[in-house]
Amino acid sequence: MSELLFAGALFLATHLGISNSPLRPMLMRTLTERGYQGLYSLVALVTVVYLVMAYNDAPRLEYLWNLDPRLYWVPKLLMLPAFVLFAGGLKGAAQTASPLPGCATDEAALAKLTSGINRVTRHPVQWAFILWAASHIIANGDAVSVVFFAVFLLLSAVGSLFADRKKAAAYGEDWQAFAAATSHLPFAAVVAGRNKMAWGELGVPSALGLALYIGVFWGHEWLSGVGIYW
Repeated sequence: MSELLFAGALFLATHLGISNSPLRPMLMRTLTERGYQGLYSLVALVTVVYLVMAYNDAPRLEYLWNLDPRLYWVPKLLMLPAFVLFAGGLKGAAQTASPLPGCATDEAALAKLTSGINRVTRHPVQWAFILWAASHIIANGDAVSVVFFAVFLLLSAVGSLFADRKKAAAYGEDWQAFAAATSHLPFAAVVAGRNKMAWGELGVPSALGLALYIGVFWGHEWLSGVGIYW
């Protein structure tokens, strides 16, 4: 467990510490933006591999709550919307930046940016990981799994807040316009009347998300070493 805790702390420190501290601009000045991205990607890969290895090697001796097959339904149900959010986030990222420069004065640009999956949340990929991590914490119950998945939950939750803060500082009025029509919490902007759902815009993300869900469902044992049981 001690190695897993160290691996988790290292993973969080390198992800949140490098990108949200004065170290980031210093490295970008020294390495250029492309060099920084390459270094950051390498560090991210090494630390996540180390975290997964520590998780696989840690013995499951302590359970924080009793295993209950009914709890397996939590990830079965939550992973479908998680994959839809993930697919929608990747699709949106491929189409446009966030926030789009000039959207404070360009209604068409703002409408495009706040459509699709961004109507649900402006952090769809992060919320996909939050749902994945939270649902697997509930289903597993052992201390080792709780620590492992909590690392990803914390990274996604805190990282999205840091991302909002950086974009607010970088984009000013453009960010304010974008943030006013979207929300961090899923559906909060829709409930508050600052946006409205257009379910037809979610057709492609829903289809891709369903395909991913089916593929991971049937390939779960190959991917993780643990089968899915009914």
